[in-house]
Amino acid sequence: MNLLEVQDLKVHFPVQLDWRGRPTAVVRAVDGVSLTVRSGETVGLVGESGCGKSTLGRAIVRLESLTAGSIRFEGHDLASLDAAELRAARRGLQMIFQDPYGSLDPRWTIREIVEEPMLLHGLGGDRDSRRRRVTQLLAQVGLDPAAADRYPHEFSGGQRQRIGIARALAVEPHLIVCDEVVSALDVSVQAQVVNLLASLQKEMGLAYLFIAHDLAVVEHLSHRIVVMYLGRIVEEGTSAQVCRSPVHPYTRALLSAVPSPDPGASREARVRLAGDVPSPLNPPAGCPFHPRCPMAQARCRTEVPELRPMLDGRRVACLLAEE
Repeated sequence: MNLLEVQDLKVHFPVQLDWRGRPTAVVRAVDGVSLTVRSGETVGLVGESGCGKSTLGRAIVRLESLTAGSIRFEGHDLASLDAAELRAARRGLQMIFQDPYGSLDPRWTIREIVEEPMLLHGLGGDRDSRRRRVTQLLAQVGLDPAAADRYPHEFSGGQRQRIGIARALAVEPHLIVCDEVVSALDVSVQAQVVNLLASLQKEMGLAYLFIAHDLAVVEHLSHRIVVMYLGRIVEEGTSAQVCRSPVHPYTRALLSAVPSPDPGASREARVRLAGDVPSPLNPPAGCPFHPRCPMAQARCRTEVPELRPMLDGRRVACLLAEE
């Protein structure tokens, strides 16, 4: 069963206005994205910085305003809910942020930070019951419950990210949007946090939308992977399909950039992309990837590829996919 259904979602930011206050130029951060997340499933969302993946995650939890499209979570259209209804729906939909320090109030103790969602949603019973629940949550994410009265600055980056996970778990959500939750951490700490998320999923039946730029991390945790480029999905399939036999040239380039543990691996086989991601303020005509694509043909400069299904069940937006 689909827990989350995103249909043709667009998030545009006006950057220039005319004398009447109407936008004359917009940044197309997310430009027509459709995806689903099933109960108990992890969907990895990958792409270079600036591709719109974090904006998509924030829009799904309604921290960004939608330009167009719909978001259905557990049967509710989040785009049509008022403030009170949205707060109630958010109990089942939580988010863990990229910066584990910036997302925690430095003036509050860890106990207050983890307890706050329970107070907002009227959960946890009386004060003593909430304190016991905070103790349980801290232990569940691998932190010493005796540290509950300390402040965020007294913890390491990995410990602060565990605090963010505990806060998200406080309201017993069904889906958690993980926005680059390991990108600011050391490699060894990344593995610990990823293994913790996998353990919590198995224990609690959680679903994740796991946003990252490292395909190696995403492959380890995800059942399906969605690849974004310049605000659009360019490839979607199972973890094995995307990471073992990628079709889109951009996906191949992302995989090629993953460091190899073999020091003798040939560098000649690596796919090197020229230039940077084009500006979403003025995207190129035709296929958005064609200015950097090593396989681009003349038709790629004028025709916009649709995200269409392949015979193996994946979806790819490439005019040359069958070739």
